[in-house]
Amino acid sequence: MAERKDNGIKLVANNKKAYHDYFVEEKFEAGIELVGTEVKSLRMGQVNLKDAWCRVNDGEMFVYGMHVSPYEKGNIFNRDPLRARKLLLHKKEILKLFGLVGREGYSLIPLQVYFKHSKAKVEIGLCKGKKLYDKRDSAAAKDMDRQSMRNIKLSGRLDD
Repeated sequence: MAERKDNGIKLVANNKKAYHDYFVEEKFEAGIELVGTEVKSLRMGQVNLKDAWCRVNDGEMFVYGMHVSPYEKGNIFNRDPLRARKLLLHKKEILKLFGLVGREGYSLIPLQVYFKHSKAKVEIGLCKGKKLYDKRDSAAAKDMDRQSMRNIKLSGRLDD
């Protein structure tokens, strides 16, 4: 469900697929505009960022494809789970991101959703898409790191 860090941040959801499919070049923190039942659902950890992405429309930033499950005890107040949600950023930040996304191959992808001192926040990454061979290289490097750590642990046991 939700994991609490020591600095007032309670992690709700993490987008692992984004780190697999993209190189994250820069990260930004944004507030998110939610309605009451969505906040309750978020506190229960019922959010999915798997296919979410961000776009600038008319000088405002929105997140699309972020699935916030309807709150089970909310009736008529529940909203569409996949509706576009406004992200709260300063105008300078929005213009900067709009300029950066204009470059070829860059996207804005939500990386994680968390509560920071009771405020819902979204971490947005300026990402460049990975090619298939990049994904293979990342997987091979991860496997080599895992194997080397395993060897280090094993050699420590043999010394005893």
